[in-house]
Amino acid sequence: MTVETRERPGEFELIARHFAPIAGPGGLGLVDDAGLLRPARGYEIVVTADAVVAGVHFFPDDPPGSIARKALAVNLSDLAAKGARPEGFVLALALPKGWTESWLAAFAAGLKQAADEAGCPLIGGDTVSTPGPLTLSITAFGSVPAGRMVLRSGAKPGDVLAVSGTIGDGALGLKVHGPAAPSWAAGLSEGHRAALADRYLHPQPRLRLAAGLQAHASAAMDVSDGLVGDLAKLLKASGAGAEVDLDAVPLSEAARAAIMADPALAELAWTGGDDYEILCTASPGEYPALVAAAAAAGIALTTIGVVTGAAGVVQYREKGRARGFAAGSFAHF
Repeated sequence: MTVETRERPGEFELIARHFAPIAGPGGLGLVDDAGLLRPARGYEIVVTADAVVAGVHFFPDDPPGSIARKALAVNLSDLAAKGARPEGFVLALALPKGWTESWLAAFAAGLKQAADEAGCPLIGGDTVSTPGPLTLSITAFGSVPAGRMVLRSGAKPGDVLAVSGTIGDGALGLKVHGPAAPSWAAGLSEGHRAALADRYLHPQPRLRLAAGLQAHASAAMDVSDGLVGDLAKLLKASGAGAEVDLDAVPLSEAARAAIMADPALAELAWTGGDDYEILCTASPGEYPALVAAAAAAGIALTTIGVVTGAAGVVQYREKGRARGFAAGSFAHF
């Protein structure tokens, strides 16, 4: 971001100019101290929060609209995994030195696009300055019928283990999109490089799968930190284990091309994160209905294994052989 020479507006003028126009009714025009949600009778509120920081979750020079879309999408992905319908969100935005109003306008436009697509309006938040990097924190609210939120802890031995969409695109896209593209990226077509970068920049939360999960899944979570590591979290919460066929893990054409260029990238695809797909389990009796619900929503659901009773034990197989991982996912600490 570059400094604009003209005098910048104050906080309340910024809010009125860029954020009030995209707020929903629950935002009360963003002139009050809080927003308002009215869940329907018999529904409960699901709450999730994620922070994203320049240099950690995105590159500081990424397009501002893309940063905004990703910040909201990662929260919407959590709501989708819980079987929740989005109701609204609040944004805390810490702007670094050198921000410009044109940057903020583009950011607000991207935020509006993501909010409109998801039916999840802005209802409040805060805007501050920081001597550090650009930081955004979004808290999103969703609703589910009382007692119907899909937990991580519901997987049972014998349940089918499945994932939506394709795995690995986000982690590979980070490499392709970064300032120093790896040598293997040169062997990819322009279309494959663009597809991977887009998956990293613009996660697609699987909100259309939420109703199917709510009706048929026994457990679910989104894949944000890597399939291997996130599966471990789900199984720990459920007190279960799993057998996983790595050859069954769905890959996009672009990811397959990258792995053909460098076979070692398969491990990055399984552990790298930033996919924001849904990892879920369902009983054998419910699984066909879950697959049908996913298909009706235009989302592929792929079986990758089975839940076992061996708590904490995950047996991975690749090409018929046992496979282990030194590190299963991205970790902040």
